[in-house]
Amino acid sequence: MTRRCLRFRGTRPIVCISLHTGFATDMSHRINVIVQEDVWRFLREVPQGDRSRTINAALREWARGRRRFDAAADMDRLRSEAKAAAVTADEVVRWIREERDGGH
Repeated sequence: MTRRCLRFRGTRPIVCISLHTGFATDMSHRINVIVQEDVWRFLREVPQGDRSRTINAALREWARGRRRFDAAADMDRLRSEAKAAAVTADEVVRWIREERDGGH
């Protein structure tokens, strides 16, 4: 079920939508979302029964991209930290020999 309201902030209209997210088999949560007029014009073209699915699909895609972006940023950070803590092959060989010989 979707409820709409139109409010004004100054002279600009704000569209407020209350909608269900999820489906009967999933846990659903009702949220209130304020969208800009251009988004509302698009959502009005989507059949009422498909609006929640459309919004969920868009949010899922955004979240997937955001997770990928965050993971790439983490990898870049780890790479830069690894370069700062780089060791030579000779040091690694020495550590292995010390460990093997029990001279740690």
